Amino acid sequence: MRGDRDVLVIHDERMLAHNPAASDPYLPGRLDRRVREILAGLAVQWNYPEHPGRLAAITTLLDQEPVPGTRFQSARPASREELGRVHTATHLRDVNKLRGQHAWLDVDTTAISPGSLEAAEVAAGAAILAVEAVVTGRSQHAFALCRPPGHHAETARARGFCLFNNVAVAAAHAQAELGCERVLIVDWDAHHGNGTQDIFWASPDVLFFDTHRASPFYPGSGDLEEIGAGLGEGTTVNVPLPAGAGDQAVIKAFEEILVPAADWFRPDLILVSAGFDPHRLDLCLNMSYDGLAALTGIVQRLADQHCQGRLALVLEGGYHLESLARGVHSVLGVLAGGEAPEPAEPGIDEVAAATAFHLNAFKAL
Repeated sequence: MRGDRDVLVIHDERMLAHNPAASDPYLPGRLDRRVREILAGLAVQWNYPEHPGRLAAITTLLDQEPVPGTRFQSARPASREELGRVHTATHLRDVNKLRGQHAWLDVDTTAISPGSLEAAEVAAGAAILAVEAVVTGRSQHAFALCRPPGHHAETARARGFCLFNNVAVAAAHAQAELGCERVLIVDWDAHHGNGTQDIFWASPDVLFFDTHRASPFYPGSGDLEEIGAGLGEGTTVNVPLPAGAGDQAVIKAFEEILVPAADWFRPDLILVSAGFDPHRLDLCLNMSYDGLAALTGIVQRLADQHCQGRLALVLEGGYHLESLARGVHSVLGVLAGGEAPEPAEPGIDEVAAATAFHLNAFKAL
């Protein structure tokens, strides 16, 4: 039952300081005129979707409907050394030059505001804290409420709302400092985690499993044939899905592909890039709250089986505020010991009730 397991939720107000605006100038300057032309051609006003209201929606719901077994802690910024385990010195130097500025980094949806660099360092630090908590036994499970998100950030490039790759920084920290030899990263965000794949492409010690909406959906990567290279060949597992895919398809992928992959890999730690844009209200895939909770139950079961329950989740996407907040709440309920549901096809129970209501009216006298 809920409350049987201890779950550390990491939240830090400094992550709210990342607040880009569509009116900010682009860098380099030659991009600005072209991007302005694109935005001017839109039928509606475009605003930056990855905004502080995302975390506010989550924490407001958790205040209103607390999940027994959860407790909160703030984070610390990740150090240059910790970020440098997965990002190049050039990337870190170039991004740091923009500290305190309003700017768009490229045409690919990545922007900063004066508080963004500190927010991104704290987000990566929150992911590190989540890993430290579960590996040292200070908490059975942990969920880092990170923003900006991270799974699109590549070794040498900020991309897709992401400045630093939070889950990759956490995985590298677990291996470098906490004695974890094999780390399983599960990414259930609706968008492919291209950055995480890029960083661990040739690593035999990180198994990356990703369900996502198939190309050409952003970022356009994650085909079945992308399986890693060199010593890491076979440790990248992609499951691209059509737009209408929902609970049953994603759960089937987890049960029939992830479970045997984890049994083969035998991880010391499981990390989840937990995006909530697969929920149907976000219009990317067609999952429900029960479906997201069921995925949580699967990875929790794998963590119990293979790595003494060491399971840490890191927030990625999710831009519909209701489904983001309610989805996080549903996931925390399972992490804290609640029973993982078995999702039903939407409408089946309602049709059964309607059948019971109407059927007698059509029976012959």
